Parts: sequence; structure tokens; C-alpha cells
Amino acid sequence: MELINYILIFLLSFAAFYYSGEIIVQSFNKIAKFLGWKEFVVSFLLMAFIGSLPNLFVGISSAMHNVPELSLGEVIGGSVIDLTLAIALATLFSKKNIPAKSKTINSSLIFTSIAAVLPILLIWDNILSRVDGIILISFFVFYILWLFSKKDRFTKVCEDEQPIQESFQKSFKGIIKIVLCLITFAVASDMIVRSGLFFAESFDIPIMIIGLFVIALGNCTPEIFFAISTARKDLGWMILGALMGAVTSQSTLVIGTVAILNPIVITSLSPFLIARIFLFIAIFFFFIFVKTDHCISRREAVFLLFIYISFIIAEMLFG
Repeated sequence: MELINYILIFLLSFAAFYYSGEIIVQSFNKIAKFLGWKEFVVSFLLMAFIGSLPNLFVGISSAMHNVPELSLGEVIGGSVIDLTLAIALATLFSKKNIPAKSKTINSSLIFTSIAAVLPILLIWDNILSRVDGIILISFFVFYILWLFSKKDRFTKVCEDEQPIQESFQKSFKGIIKIVLCLITFAVASDMIVRSGLFFAESFDIPIMIIGLFVIALGNCTPEIFFAISTARKDLGWMILGALMGAVTSQSTLVIGTVAILNPIVITSLSPFLIARIFLFIAIFFFFIFVKTDHCISRREAVFLLFIYISFIIAEMLFG
């Protein structure tokens, strides 16, 4: 009976993440229109920051429960999912290849690759210290400053044809909704971490494995649905930038925050070693595919999907 209760709590917590995330995106978009923010700014903040809020709350909660390695596993697993499964499904559901000709995407590709492997390199001595956390957050700040340094990246302004008073009222309501959703995030993340600990103890599974697969896939579900929905609407130019922004923020801002709150010490190397290998593989082929033809083709999407399936099999057999 206790197992069933925790499973229900686990599923309800992810449902709360999903619907709260939808409300935050809609509310934030209304606020952005009222303030007259640039379209690029809105899309970046939505996916790179707001899209990473569930990961951040889970990370903070895991640090408070003295299991920060759960967050590390979740972020690494999430990065592999974003760079393989999410992009692959988006490409397969798209009417054509996913374009990658944007100068911003090609320039950000280097930052994303460095950001994804930086936690892996810093934890090579099996500990991610507070100093390492500061390094990760500093990299994120540097990336943000670089990203917003050139005016040619801001081409469109969010337009709003509604009266100013009506827009203000909707913006104020949006702020209230965002605050309530953030509270929901905090409660749901605590429940997810507690459930993860229960599953790990009940089935004698390393806590990092729970993070790598179960929590990572759950937190990446909104990103996967966003990628597929965007691809089907023939807005493929948004997909790579959004997913790369998510990988960058999670690998630096989220993990850096967790490391500062509670340094991450790795005791079981086996599941983490396999995850490191497949993260390097995912980044390598993603980088090559984007740089060669400046797009992700269906054939490349199938290959990326194969990498993710191989990752699952390898963890099950050797993790």
C-alpha cells in the first residue's frame, strides 16, 4: 500500500510540474507583451530559465535532503534526453529537416557543448565542490552576457493590440499565478525527491539511477512535447535553440546551485561512468550533425534515437 501511495504522489507531482509550467509560460508571455520585450528574449527566458525551474527546485530539494547526486543524475540524464530523444522525435514528427543555419545557434553550440561536459570534467575527482559550483554559475552568467551582447539577435518585439489597462490587469494576474506555481514547484519537487528516496531504498537502486532515468525523463517531458509541437507547426528554427538553452542552464545554473548548497560526492562510479560516456557521445554527434549540413535530418534523428536506446540498455546491463 505504501508503494502505491508513493507512486501516486510521484505521478501527481510530475503532473503538477507540467500544468504549473504551462501556466507560467502563458503568464510570462502576457507579462512580456505588456513590457514590450523582444521575441528572442521571451523565447530564451521561457526555455532556458523557466523551463529549467523544475530541475532547479528538484536540485535544491535534493541538496536539502543530503542526496545532491540525485540532481546530478537528473541533469546528466536530462541532457542526454534533450540532445538525443527530444531532437530525434521532433525531427521525425517534422515535415522537413530541423534547420540549424542560425548564427546564434551555431555560436551557442560551442557554449552548449562546453556547458554539458563542464560538470563532468569538474567532478573527475569524484566531488563537485562549492568552488566548482561557483565556476559553473560564472560560466552561465558569462554565456548570458555574451548571448545578449549583440543587438542583431533581437529582431522582433512581442506585439500586443489590447489596451494598456487590460494588459496591466492580465500581467498582474500573471504575476500572482507565477508565484502560486512556484510554490507548487517547491512542494512537488520535495515530494519527488522523497519518492525517489523511497524507490531507491525499496528496490535497492542507486539514487543516481533514479535521477538518470525516472526523474530526468519526467522533467524532460514538457521539453519533448514542446519540441514535437513546435516541429509539427513548422517552427523548427525554435527547437534547437530552446533545447540547447535548456541543456546549458541545467548543466551550469542548476548543478552549480546544488553544489554550492551541498557539494556532490560520487561514491558509486559505475552508473555515473556510463552516463558520462554517453553524454560525450551525444554531444559529439549532435555537434557534428549541426555543423556538417546545418540541419538535423531524419537519418541523423534515427541515429540519435539509437544512442538514447543504447544508453538505457547499457545502464540496465552494466549500471
